[in-house]
Amino acid sequence: MGRYRLFLVLSFNLVFAASIGFTQVESRLNPIPPAPTPNASIKVALSEIDEYIEKVQKDWNVPGLAVAIVKGDKVLFAKGYGVRRLDGADPVDADTLFAIASNSKAFTAAALAVLVEEGKLAWDDPVQKHFPEFMMPDPFVTREMTVRDLLCHRCGLDTFSGDLLWYDTNYSTQEVAERIRFLKPVSSFRSRYGYQNLMYIVAGLVIERVSGETWGEFVTSRFLRPLEMNRTTVSIADLQDNFASPHNESGGQGLRVLPLGNVDNAWGACGLNSSVNDLAKWMIAQLNDGKFAGKQILTPSRIDELFSPHTIIPLSAAARQAEPSRHFQAYGLGYVLHDWHGRKVVGHSGGLDGMISYLAMVPEEKLGMVVLTNNESSASRFIRDRVIECFLDVAERPDRSGTAVARRAAIDQQQAATRKKIDDARRSGTSPSVPLFELAGRYRCPMYGDVVVEAEGERLLLKLGPATNFVAELSHWHLNTFQIHWRESVKYNFPRGFVTFSINGQGQAERLEIDQPNDDFWFYELKPERIKE
Repeated sequence: MGRYRLFLVLSFNLVFAASIGFTQVESRLNPIPPAPTPNASIKVALSEIDEYIEKVQKDWNVPGLAVAIVKGDKVLFAKGYGVRRLDGADPVDADTLFAIASNSKAFTAAALAVLVEEGKLAWDDPVQKHFPEFMMPDPFVTREMTVRDLLCHRCGLDTFSGDLLWYDTNYSTQEVAERIRFLKPVSSFRSRYGYQNLMYIVAGLVIERVSGETWGEFVTSRFLRPLEMNRTTVSIADLQDNFASPHNESGGQGLRVLPLGNVDNAWGACGLNSSVNDLAKWMIAQLNDGKFAGKQILTPSRIDELFSPHTIIPLSAAARQAEPSRHFQAYGLGYVLHDWHGRKVVGHSGGLDGMISYLAMVPEEKLGMVVLTNNESSASRFIRDRVIECFLDVAERPDRSGTAVARRAAIDQQQAATRKKIDDARRSGTSPSVPLFELAGRYRCPMYGDVVVEAEGERLLLKLGPATNFVAELSHWHLNTFQIHWRESVKYNFPRGFVTFSINGQGQAERLEIDQPNDDFWFYELKPERIKE
């Protein structure tokens, strides 16, 4: 029963008793229990949350996770569950480090806010003022793009466009930024939302140019040290002890341990590794007008800017039906904003191979929570929902995790139907129109670089030049199409994909198309054409 409903019931009982003159007698015979103290209410909420976390962990086979909850300037809850590594026994605790991925974006936005506060740049400065090499596909957008635009996901590129440039490649941050000009916009400038990691990489470069420090040095000196986030690192090279290993189901053998992902070329977008104890301090500062332990980390006006809507994110009918109390969502500066149960929620998710994070704050309640997990599932979101609902005293708290688990069978059936449709469309009895060795060669994409095809006896190998871990064996499917079989060095859990070679009138392979379905990396942006060597 919610607090408001409890208040109504108690009020009715008292009024009714007084009206018939039996107030004192009724109180002695059926004493009304005193309302629980805030501490008691919090203990009840935390007990429910703790129990639910354990359920969600089992639902989604999460090897290890950690959760912290803050209220005001206090840490109410900080706890680890499970193990750091599936094949090990070391437990996760509140100091265990995880990759927080896109939850690094808020640090990048806050770093720019510090530079704005110090008068070293303005939000609406052209990006080229501070990073002259910056070029978008359109000269107009190149000229008009501002520092603020970098953070708002409204540059005209598609969501996740160009992420293959930094993901597992040997390109430097500078090289990643210089290749943006080859991408193709999907909308006009500032007209719609399109989530962009590349713009945050550029934002990190702007910080470096303006401050004279690397992104990592600036974030460390302005946030990590003053906030006493002493375990947080800006690179996996700095990890020393008590860190979680990532896990996913790539490789086809069930859940497996992955190597740590090096994203030093994408610092501004996803560079940090942190613990829930450290991120609790980050949330406390933002929920208390930028103050932490007597130090002013950010000014209140700059926090208001980070927490203010800048780009509308469309809210689908399905989303409104699933969460009727949500009426809007938007992107601020480094944060997603939406309303929920009458409160504004400020937060972000983060995902890298084998790691998912979720941080959320309810400023009106001075409430914050963060979940870090070492597998790829929606567990963190379900835990976030339960924490917020408990502290907002929402009467109905559905088991969203259980509902999602129940739906997995239907999703599996849909995927099986899709695979069967592809299988049924396969043309049997065909062969490539040219010998395999004629397909081998170097295919070049101006945006991405080289894709190399090698003939090894009766098979072909596909290699992505900038990403040396991306190696696949190609088996003939039909005609000039081959199925992709990624080797175990590829950490992403890709579904079945295909490569098709285009043969010209002279019987020569002139280009290839990589059709690799997934939710994060757009292989269709690669347009590799055969080059003569």
